[in-house]
Amino acid sequence: MADPLPMSDESAQMVACLPRLRRYARALIGERNAADDLVQDTCERAWARLATWRRDSDMRAWLFGIMHNLHVDQHRKPRLTTTPMDDASLAVSTRATQTDFLEIRDIEAALAQLQVEQREVLLLVALEDMRYEEAAKILGIPLGTVMSRLSRAREKMRSLMHVNTQTSLLKVVK
Repeated sequence: MADPLPMSDESAQMVACLPRLRRYARALIGERNAADDLVQDTCERAWARLATWRRDSDMRAWLFGIMHNLHVDQHRKPRLTTTPMDDASLAVSTRATQTDFLEIRDIEAALAQLQVEQREVLLLVALEDMRYEEAAKILGIPLGTVMSRLSRAREKMRSLMHVNTQTSLLKVVK
């Protein structure tokens, strides 16, 4: 078997961003296959427009900007709900503990209740560890808007998670 071709610096940077892109897409959309499709569309668009990327800028922020724009475009289009029926989708993934699964489920449910604009900012800053300025640039909004959306998102998450904790403690199983 022949040695693989060496990757360019740009290609290596793009590949290094894939786990974060996938994590953000999964948290943003909530459905694994749709998130993977968004990441693939993002990479396809980035690869086609690689010549427009400024070499002195952050590849990660550029890719997240592309992903954000694609996600907004997808929200504008009407879509059909489909359910894939392949072996991989039928397999049940196993969590380390039951508690982990419940906590993740509660966080996903709380995230789903946030407004899209608040969820985007919260995921970029809290999950992807981006600076406010980076999030503002990616989303195309002023820095103050990032800060206010983030504040509202955090407060809403706190209240939703507090309610979920209280209600789960009150349930009695016989």
